[in-house]
Amino acid sequence: MPVKIRLQRHGKKGKPYYWIVAADARAKRDGKYLEKLGAYNPNTNPATIDLNIDGAVQWLQNGAQPTDTAKAILSYKGVMLKNHLAGGVRKGALTEEQAEAKFTAWLEEKANKVEAKKEGLSKAQADAKTKAFEAEKAANEARIAAAAPAVEEVVAEDAEASNEEE
Repeated sequence: MPVKIRLQRHGKKGKPYYWIVAADARAKRDGKYLEKLGAYNPNTNPATIDLNIDGAVQWLQNGAQPTDTAKAILSYKGVMLKNHLAGGVRKGALTEEQAEAKFTAWLEEKANKVEAKKEGLSKAQADAKTKAFEAEKAANEARIAAAAPAVEEVVAEDAEASNEEE
């Protein structure tokens, strides 16, 4: 039975939410699956990925083939690296402790990159909000300035009219 690690679509129209599952290759996209490995939400920025890394590595070692998108997600979360390091441990190229140290260092580096992206996005959003406020403020001042001479002219005309009546 060929097993694939793939995405199973959930959510409503225009708001996709995916489960990452290990499923028989012959099963329907949203049909029966063998094990749920995690979830992927592309609606957030950056995308939210919740994944059972050890379960995914176990399926890969048992011969499961990830689809292209699932492989990209697994690679992003470090599953492919952990599988590669486990292969090195099996072959005797490195010890379990060395492999775990490399994986932990990679995870910390990845977490720093994601945190930097989140900070950059929040800063960009704050800058955009500030620019929009300044533009709105300038537009309001221009509108007030354009309306003020017209009001002064009307007041002046009324004053002249009342002076002529006297």
